[in-house]
Amino acid sequence: MLSSQNKVENDGLCSFKLSDSVKLHSWAYVWGWHHKRPNPREQWNENEIIKLAMANRELCDYVITSLLLKELCQQLEERNWVDIENVYYKHLSEESEHPEKVNAEMDLIRNKLIDYLIEIQKSVEEVGIQDTLRKKMLAPFDKRDFAIGALDKWHEMLQQRVGYGKETWNEWMSSFFNRDRSWIQTNDVNSFISNHADEIKDNGIKGFDDGKIPIGFLLPDRMLMLNFNYTSVADSYFPMDERFSINHIHGELSKPESVIFCYGDEIDENYKIISNKNDNEYLKNIKSIKYLESSNYRNLLDFIESDTYQIFIMGHSCGNSDRTLLNTLFEHRNCVSIKPFYFIRKDGTDNYMELVQNISRNFTDMKLMRDRVVNKTFCEPYSDLSNTMAHK
Repeated sequence: MLSSQNKVENDGLCSFKLSDSVKLHSWAYVWGWHHKRPNPREQWNENEIIKLAMANRELCDYVITSLLLKELCQQLEERNWVDIENVYYKHLSEESEHPEKVNAEMDLIRNKLIDYLIEIQKSVEEVGIQDTLRKKMLAPFDKRDFAIGALDKWHEMLQQRVGYGKETWNEWMSSFFNRDRSWIQTNDVNSFISNHADEIKDNGIKGFDDGKIPIGFLLPDRMLMLNFNYTSVADSYFPMDERFSINHIHGELSKPESVIFCYGDEIDENYKIISNKNDNEYLKNIKSIKYLESSNYRNLLDFIESDTYQIFIMGHSCGNSDRTLLNTLFEHRNCVSIKPFYFIRKDGTDNYMELVQNISRNFTDMKLMRDRVVNKTFCEPYSDLSNTMAHK
């Protein structure tokens, strides 16, 4: 629109109509003079144009033509945040004749979001990684986090590790904790096994007080970062080793065509209604179907099927837009613990309870939820990085 020679423009989301009194070659200059821009010759951007259009209705009539975008803006103004995928699903569910219109608007918003996130990613990368956050990600298992129904898995894990051997331990922890991981000593494990070999042989690992077991002994065999936010920022938090993998389940900004920006709640009653419609347009932006375009979902299933795992939640709201996927992770027989890292607000309050409420909606078995979700006593706040990570 910035270089348009038309007095009326519509991009499918909003429209601009210049007043008859405004000359096409000078309207930006007139506005710039009126608003005393520091450099009137500097190129205009979209945000400036929108602000000026809304403040100068006598010069330009600015109208949001998309009902989807209109509701998004309204919610953003009222709550200072908005769940775009939920609003999209609401409009799709209410559309009885023209779902393609809602999808077309969603595609436009998706492309704008990708452009925006690319710029955000650049600014975040300049800040660099936070070492305290990385330590939380790479933290060892804690028995207090395990569900009561999974404590037998805890003892099985420890007993199995007794037989690893010195070389295995050295190789494992040298890859797990590279040069900047000196806060864990690899020799602690070897000394523990050597000094207590007879006790372990006679009574197993159950005979030891948990506080005497070295931290290195409790490290996960493998770790998977399940990244939901499209950026590559989280990649730098993991060591480069085969024991660590990153799954960009919703695609990557470097490959815009891979970005999955849609809805994923097959448990919802409305989903059954729209899936029964004889129109594939209703299913165009459903996550469980879009997952089939890559191997990411299959790789995730391979991970959770292979062994027991603990889930760390960092930066994900656990809302309904990912309900189908989260239900698969949370209620799987191999899941032994779900540990949410909460956010502390400026006023000192936190969002732990909101997170747990959202997590509960992803369960169909509330008894299982109460056992697996780690209580606030053993949880802690985190720095802002949007991803979900599974320990195994």
